[in-house]
Amino acid sequence: MRIGLLGFGVVGRGVYDIIALRSDMEVAKVVCLEDISLPDAQVTKHFDDVLSDSTINTVVEAMGGLHPAYEFVRAAIEAGKNIVTSNKALVATFYDELIPLAESKGVCFRCTAAVGGGIGWLSELERARRAQSIHRVGGIMNGTCNYILDSMTRLDLSYADALSQAQALGYAEANPSTDVDGIDTWHKLILSSNIGFGITLDPESVPAAGIRNIRAEDVANFKAHGLVCKLISTGKSQDGSFSAYVQPTLVHQGEPEAAVPANYNLITLVGSASGRMSFYGQGAGRYPTAYNVVQDCVDVLSGKHFYSPYGKKISAVNADALCYYVSGVQDSWLEDNRQATWGDAVITKPVSVKAMHAWLKNHPDAFIAALPVSEQ
Repeated sequence: MRIGLLGFGVVGRGVYDIIALRSDMEVAKVVCLEDISLPDAQVTKHFDDVLSDSTINTVVEAMGGLHPAYEFVRAAIEAGKNIVTSNKALVATFYDELIPLAESKGVCFRCTAAVGGGIGWLSELERARRAQSIHRVGGIMNGTCNYILDSMTRLDLSYADALSQAQALGYAEANPSTDVDGIDTWHKLILSSNIGFGITLDPESVPAAGIRNIRAEDVANFKAHGLVCKLISTGKSQDGSFSAYVQPTLVHQGEPEAAVPANYNLITLVGSASGRMSFYGQGAGRYPTAYNVVQDCVDVLSGKHFYSPYGKKISAVNADALCYYVSGVQDSWLEDNRQATWGDAVITKPVSVKAMHAWLKNHPDAFIAALPVSEQ
């Protein structure tokens, strides 16, 4: 396998290092805007140098972002080159376009590192769905949010202090919006649901709430009730309808999700035959992520295509009725739906996920967290 590597940052460099130890594949060309030199690969600033090279059969995209990654990946597929990427935003955003195109061109498209970093979640989900129906996917999919929530819970830090600590350790970006507003998890849930259920979710129907507005007082309230807050993604298939949403969720102390520390992930599927299966590990990092990129290259060598056939477009219904903890805002709708109070926070009566997120969209300063299902 001769590889054109797009990007030479954290993941790209890790991919290069691991492949350098193998005899069945090589990085032939690297597209990088910085002036670097490599002993065994040509470095170029121009993607066309990869696209026009007929000896390169696989493109590994490690640039991140939507553009120009999308244009490069689409052009590579059109040229008959296999694709391996760790870019969850790219695949989730252009799923409708890239997956059918790869199928029509007969090329392999793999993106295991896009969800769960070093866990290998998507390849496990692929295996699971071959022998059973998948009823549920989701869990803790973002290490940055988990680090912040874990630090607030264990160390009694404020949100601002926990975020600063995460930034100092390199777990959070200077602008952490993609993580703390749930966007990163949203992309990962859409991709996981598409593969697990064999559908194509309409992204507009999948709401996401983040942790930006959580307060130390909220965490104290949770502790007083034996609960821990985590950012949880939920995808469900039931009787031909589908739900998918991302939101802070309260879990009982002692449950597996409650014990996930630092920047780790815990991602779960529930299958018709297997029951619950959970996958735990590093959600990011140079070599854990690069490991799964290279695993995808090995899968391409064996002829593996995408994880599931392209499925029809579906809108999530999100009719689940849940009780929510709500802080930071008071209004008449909350008062009408209040069944209890924890300090200055409201505990709602059961309301649909769709209704709660519609309310939240108009109250951006609020913080919400779903109560455990056992307390609904």
